[in-house]
Amino acid sequence: MTPDLTYGGSGDLVLQVTNFLTRLNLLKSESRVFDATVEAAVREFQQARGLTVTGIVDAITLRSLDEARWKLGDRVLSLTTPAMRGDDVAALQVQLSEMGFNCGRVNGIFGSETESAVMEFQKSVGGKVDGRCGPATIIAILRLKKIVSGGAPNQLRDAAIRAERGPALAGKVIVIDPSNSPAIFDLTQRLEGRLIALGVNVFLTRTANSDPKELARIDIANEAKADLVISLHQDSYKNEAAHGVATYFYGSDSHGVHSIVGERFATLVQREICARTDLLNCRTHAKTWDLLRLTKAPTVRIELGYETNPGDVKRVSDPTFRETVVEALMVAIQRLYLSAENDAKTGTLKISDLRRAGVRK
Repeated sequence: MTPDLTYGGSGDLVLQVTNFLTRLNLLKSESRVFDATVEAAVREFQQARGLTVTGIVDAITLRSLDEARWKLGDRVLSLTTPAMRGDDVAALQVQLSEMGFNCGRVNGIFGSETESAVMEFQKSVGGKVDGRCGPATIIAILRLKKIVSGGAPNQLRDAAIRAERGPALAGKVIVIDPSNSPAIFDLTQRLEGRLIALGVNVFLTRTANSDPKELARIDIANEAKADLVISLHQDSYKNEAAHGVATYFYGSDSHGVHSIVGERFATLVQREICARTDLLNCRTHAKTWDLLRLTKAPTVRIELGYETNPGDVKRVSDPTFRETVVEALMVAIQRLYLSAENDAKTGTLKISDLRRAGVRK
């Protein structure tokens, strides 16, 4: 595994990184030395790509730099192992989605859904149907783009799926992805019990004795065909000053896409927790972390305070506080599926109110 690149480093890999940054107009010239100018450019890149801003080139940042260098037309895109990744794939997915071809989530990864969408497009324009996006297919896309543009088919699909499933929680599949913190795992088990009581099919990505890697947890969520994925964690910082709660959903400004359902649920969770507790509101943010990007279901990561802040640690260690958070999460989950006319003011609904309203089958 390549070691992380940090301030003061040097060598061929630094030269490669600065080459990428120069091509992205974030640096004026290449360099073999990781100086303050390079660090600032890395931070700017990480901010623009929805990554954690550290100024350090780790494996995720290096992969994202490699993806960012590709433009649609630079190479022939097709289904391969491992899958092709890049901004060219994301651009293709955006074009296909806007024309009504379902390639799944716009994530910059050429998977089977993207191949199927390419084949459907090729069939519709009378081209060679091979699932490969080469010059002929790109030209056909650009020609058709002048005729068909606008709309939000992915948003319409998400809305249709939610409407079809209805407001009742019974029968829905929710995956909970807890950290290995004892307090967070206890909160997860409390949430699991409340959801099961309402007829929800609940899957946990961890047990008390297992700690699978992130990709394995993503596979668990996708194989369960989840309606919703909730990732529960605590943040950390280099000192104890940072504190508060934040929520994250999949979104990429560079690709011009975000999860509509994920953003709504993240907003509901943030509002309900802040209305019921005294945690500082650190707001809701779009990120491109793998857990958010690669899960097929709407996914939200909740950073419930900082494990480096004594006040936040004391709060989360209190069983009463954890029960309050569970109540907030339960109401946020139900509000996600309620129609606007059946919704209520943040912080006012209780699970007993929802039961009386007949939202549980």
